[in-house]
Order: sequence, then C-alpha cells, then structure tokens
Amino acid sequence: MLPHRLDALLCLGVVLLLAVILSSVEALPPPSNNCQRKCGEVDIPYPFGIGPYDSPDHCSLPGFNLSCTEVGHGSFRPFHKDVEVLNISLQQGLARIRMDMSTYCYNTSTKEMDYLNWRLNLTGTPYRFSETANMFTVVGCRTLAYIGDENNIGRYMSGCVSMCRRGDVRTLTDGSCSGIGCCQTAIPKGLQYYQVWFDEGFNTSEIYNTSRCSYAALVEASKFTFSKSYATSSEFYDTYSGQPPLIVDWAIGNGTCDEARNKPESYACVSSSSECFNSDNGQGYICNCTKGFQGNPYLVDGCKDVDECNNNLEKYPCSVKGTCKNTQGGFQCICPPHYQGNAYTGTCEKDQSIPLKVTIPIGIFACVLLGLLLYLGKEWIQHKRQIIRQEYIRKTDECFQQNGGQLLMDMMKVESNKTFKLYNREEIELATNNFDKSSIIGEGGQGTVYIGQNLDLENNPVAIKICKGFDENRRMEFGKELLILSRVKHENIVQLLGCSLQFEAPVLVYEYVPNQTLQHLIHTQVDPSKRTLEVS
Repeated sequence: MLPHRLDALLCLGVVLLLAVILSSVEALPPPSNNCQRKCGEVDIPYPFGIGPYDSPDHCSLPGFNLSCTEVGHGSFRPFHKDVEVLNISLQQGLARIRMDMSTYCYNTSTKEMDYLNWRLNLTGTPYRFSETANMFTVVGCRTLAYIGDENNIGRYMSGCVSMCRRGDVRTLTDGSCSGIGCCQTAIPKGLQYYQVWFDEGFNTSEIYNTSRCSYAALVEASKFTFSKSYATSSEFYDTYSGQPPLIVDWAIGNGTCDEARNKPESYACVSSSSECFNSDNGQGYICNCTKGFQGNPYLVDGCKDVDECNNNLEKYPCSVKGTCKNTQGGFQCICPPHYQGNAYTGTCEKDQSIPLKVTIPIGIFACVLLGLLLYLGKEWIQHKRQIIRQEYIRKTDECFQQNGGQLLMDMMKVESNKTFKLYNREEIELATNNFDKSSIIGEGGQGTVYIGQNLDLENNPVAIKICKGFDENRRMEFGKELLILSRVKHENIVQLLGCSLQFEAPVLVYEYVPNQTLQHLIHTQVDPSKRTLEVS
C-alpha cells in the first residue's frame, strides 16, 4: 500500500512543478522607454540597444547591444565592439558597418614591401557577412590577395589576381573590375570570420613609380565603382578613409520560425501584425510587419497601419485621385460621389442613375399618388353608379306613375286583392334574363311574349308580354283595366297573374300554357270511354 502512495505523491509533485514552470513562462520583457534610440545620426531600433543587454531597462536582445562612442569634436557614433555601425535595417535584417582595408605597399626607403592585413571575427554574434551584398575586392597592378576563415581550422579560402601588363596603366578602364587593375570575387554564405593577406610573390617593387600599393577589402558591391586612379594612387584608400562599408546580415537565435514559435518566452516577433521569416544566411529568423503595416515588429504595438492614401513616399495607389480610402492593413479605391466603375483601374464614369436619396422620396410620392388616384377612381365609380342608380329609380318611378301604377295600388288596397301582383322592374329583368332573345316564345302586333322563371316560390314558368301599340291617352286607366281582367277566372281563359308598370310600355305576366292539341285542351279531364262523336 505504501509504494502506491509514494507513486501518487511523486506524480503530484511533478504536476505541481510543471505548473510552476509553465506559469513562469512569459514573453520577452519589453524595452524601457528610457532606452537611448539614437547615437549621433544613427537610429538604434530594438532589438538593438545602447548599453549592456542585461541592463534592467532591457534595451536590447542578447548580442544586439552596441556602444555609443565619442569620436571627437563632440560627435558620437555607434559601435559593435571596435566596428563602427553606419545604419540598421529591421525590414531587411541587415546592418552596414565599416571595416579596415588591407594594404601591401612598396617602401622606397627600406626597399621592402610593407603590409597591413586585417581580419574580423563575428563568431558567436547574430551577424554574418552578406554573400549577396559584398564582394572581396582587390585593387593593384601586380597583386594576388587571399581571403579565408581561421588559419589551419578554416574550410574556406579564395583569391583574386589583379594585373596591369608590364605595369602599363594605359590598359586600365574606368568602371571595369575584371582583372586589369581590379578584380572581385564572391564569398560563401554563413561566413562569420574572414582575414585578408597578400601573396609575397606578387609585389610592386618593380612598378612602384606607377603603382606603388595594392589594396584588398570586403566591400559593399553597390557602393564600389572602379576608377583608373585607384590603381595608380591612394585614392581608393582615401575615398573610404581606409574603411570601406560592408553589409552584415543579422538574425534572431539559432532556430527556425517554427522552432521559435514553440518557445514563446523567447519568440521575438511580438507584434500582432508581424510575421516570421527564416534567415537566408545561416541560422535564425527575422521579423517583419505584415503587408499594410510598418514599424517595429519586435515591439508589442510596433507595427502600425500604413495609410497608403497619404503616403507621399509611394505612388498614389488608385488610378483616380481622391478615390483612396484607407483600411486597417490595406486600402480601397472608391469612385467619387455620383460616379461608378473601377477606381483601381481608372474607369470611374459619371453615374447616370438616380441616387438612392432621390429615388426613395420619388417612390414614396408615387405610391401616395397611386393610392390617391385609386381612392379617387373608386369614389368616382361609386358616384357614377349612384347617379345611374338614381336615374334608373327616377325613370322607373316615372313610368310607374305614368302607367297608372299609383291608382292600381290604391284599388288593390281597397279590394284586398292578393292574387294580382305588382312586379318590380328587377324581377322582370331577372325572369327574362334581361329580355334575352332566346326566351321569346311569341311575337305579334300587340307585343312580344317571353317565357319567364323565378317569379314565385315554386319556380313555375310564366308568360311575360311587353305590350305594343299602347294608347298613350289611356295610360292612367290601364292599371284599373288590368285589375278587372285579373278577376276573370275560367279554365279556358289564360289567367293574368300580375304586371309591371315600371317600364315605358306595360309588361303583363300570364300563367304559362304549353302548346297542346285542341282535343287535349277540351277533353283532358273526360273519361275516354264516355266520348262520342256526333255526325250531322
């Protein structure tokens, strides 16, 4: 039981230890605002700094600490140990420095060759000599110079021969460094140490009158242009004060970006808008602000948005002036108001369409106007129908009065006649389907007869006659005569059921008698066995 408890306690201790370690892991401490960021005319951006790297102000990363040294007359310049730093580029990950020039000259007093060979050791620092920006350059008319790494243990050595045939300087050409008075050779990648020396078998003892000295140095190639006077005088040495510029690449750490990201406590790309790039010259990495940002990626808030629209150092990003709109990390090209197209390519054209702020009020006004017109149209139609209806009622009532309708109604009330009915105009029109020709069952000089429906509850068919040849002088008596006729009831006389006096000509309603034979009309109810035929 005891061993199990010991194992459990051991595991718990390991877990607690890991927790303490992980909790103590922090990102690189930011540099203090008290750090000196300029030495003389040279800016010193972080991760570089003035003073020891382990100062409490954390002004630099390890290996990037510089000194700011007075060089006379109150002038200060930055140095890495005894090497002067001319400028620093964060984006390219390089620095420009000065290095002494090696010389090999004939001494007319001693009749011997005097040499001054230089070396530079950057081993153990973040710096490497740039193989793309520098060239080993030799100037002289009888010279063989070498460049290599450390003696005996080195794996690199190269040389360069510069000659003037028989010391004839007339063969020299300005701007040409191809072996006549000047030669150049490249250096390998990753070089951190170099030294220069001359081959004693090549000297100027016999040509010192025209070319007394030979020179050799690692030089920034873009800053060097050969001049004929370089091989015949000390002008080359004097131009650079014996210290021509050269380029060193620098990088953070010894690992790749992927390896560095896994170590947040030492990862140097701390800006949220930064990205990491593996070094092209040896181990390590550098940081850059992402596209659309600029500044210092080694500081937490070091990368700032680039206002491409107001960046006078670069060409205006849009083809049409005044169309650029800055965004976080980029920009947009937007055509001016009332124009449309592509401002990136310069195709902004005047917008012929009606703007939205105009179309919306127009649309609202149109909707209101349409609604008003619909309302007025509806009211006009209703008013028109009302006028037609009133005219219809007026005309109907006028016909009713002219045809003696009122007299007929009064007589019907007196007699209490319930078998004779006064039909209104709508009932007659409905019964005859508005006097449709297909409803006509007879027509003569006295009028036209229609078959009608729907005038009683049983829906019995009726005969509806529109009178013709009506005597205008007897209109008022017509209703009275109709009432008298309605009293006549006989099985052989068609019954008058009613009338309508709301038409210009009176309309009579009779019971409907279908067409039958005379024998059917006379003998329908007689027993056939009792029928006799008399012949006279």
